[in-house]
Amino acid sequence: MPQLGETVTEGTITRWAKEVGERVDEDEVLFEVSTDKVDSEVPSPAGGYLSEILVQEGETVDVGTRLAVVSPSAPGEATADGPADDIAVQAGDEATEVAAKAEEAGASEVEATAEAANTEVAKGEAEAARAPEPAAPPTGGVGTAGTRSAREDAASGDRAARSGGNGRLLSPLVRRLIGEHDVDVEQISGTGAGGRVTRDDVLAFVEGRGNEGTATAAPSRSEPVTGPAEETPARRGPAPAPLAKGRPGEREVKVPFSNIRRRTAEHMRHSIETSAHTLVVIEVDYQNVDKVRVPAKERFKVEEGVGLTYLAFIARAVVDAVRDYPNLNSSVGDGELVVHRYVNLGIAVDLDFEGLIVPVVHDAEGKRLRVLAREIAGLATRARSKKLSADEISGGTFTITNAGGYGTLITAPIISQPQVAILSTDGVKPKPVAVALPDGGYGVAVHPVGNLALAFDHRAFDGAYAAAFVARLKEVLETRDWAQELA
Repeated sequence: MPQLGETVTEGTITRWAKEVGERVDEDEVLFEVSTDKVDSEVPSPAGGYLSEILVQEGETVDVGTRLAVVSPSAPGEATADGPADDIAVQAGDEATEVAAKAEEAGASEVEATAEAANTEVAKGEAEAARAPEPAAPPTGGVGTAGTRSAREDAASGDRAARSGGNGRLLSPLVRRLIGEHDVDVEQISGTGAGGRVTRDDVLAFVEGRGNEGTATAAPSRSEPVTGPAEETPARRGPAPAPLAKGRPGEREVKVPFSNIRRRTAEHMRHSIETSAHTLVVIEVDYQNVDKVRVPAKERFKVEEGVGLTYLAFIARAVVDAVRDYPNLNSSVGDGELVVHRYVNLGIAVDLDFEGLIVPVVHDAEGKRLRVLAREIAGLATRARSKKLSADEISGGTFTITNAGGYGTLITAPIISQPQVAILSTDGVKPKPVAVALPDGGYGVAVHPVGNLALAFDHRAFDGAYAAAFVARLKEVLETRDWAQELA
């Protein structure tokens, strides 16, 4: 399962939350950016006044491009010691680190990033094909009036090209769809921010007109769950897969691969070619979990506002098991294994059958069951509503992918590089099991049972180490006093 946020190399500025001259506080939303998988709000790296915007709404730029300048004083004002120092808001992926270093060095410019928008657009509303790149902006601070005017003229020309010459801001994918279907954009009502025309707006218009269609979005589902049949999406009736719609009577419809599909395939192919993948599977009896989970479900929902799923218990058990087998919580470096002393737990989330994203529970090793359940549910909700921040999709050290809600038996997941392992939680179903009796014999009882499948990189350790890890995971789930976790 790929951490797709870490592959972002460019983004489209969809909205500036502030105008030039306005006051902006540190961590206040400064602009919104759309990458190839999700939209994200980006906070200001420092407080001050927005003195210059270098990249206009609708423009697509590479990571590392300067976007704006935030000054300590209002434009035109000067401090007692001279002109105010500026803060350059830059599209990059090291905002916090660069800011801290600049502050320590007493630098006058601190760089922040649009990679803080390193989240992913599930519906492919951002670029599917690379647009012509605008001229690189100057690397200095606030330029002269003449320079700024030239830059604004160039930006205006680029913006006009990106809007199709009609003044409406359009993403590259939207422009491509409009061209493919010969659509007059003026006839489409935009539902995006500020009336922006989105991919779905174009497709809805085309479908209503009877032209060639493409994939439609599936309805949202609840957060990932693994549970007995009566609790799974499969039992309720799975959400329908996106349908490719065409003209009546057509026997085939061609649906172009979206950017997220292409990126996922590239990441998975790279992982297969890089790692020596091996699979180990173990069966887990969840009766010990259910003794606590089932009676506490309703109360937990009221107290915490989220469901109490098997996934939360598995995540908690993983945190304990990697403490005993730390090499599972590692990354492959340059000819070495980097063992992490912290656990950043990635949880794969399905985006309505259109793609996958892996938000991360940071520092999970210090969190108990209640906190993990809240954070996992919150991350899943924000992933589907495209509200994840850059930090929430980066830095994972171990990943869990959860297909069990559909009653799967065994899933062989692909490792997210450079991690060395990924755990699949498969379906939990009532099954007859042998139970020990007081007289030393065995009886038969019906318990909730499911498999846990671990794909691991054979470069990092051998099968015995992986088998010992899943055995420890099973032991934690089957024997821990889970009531203490909910106390």
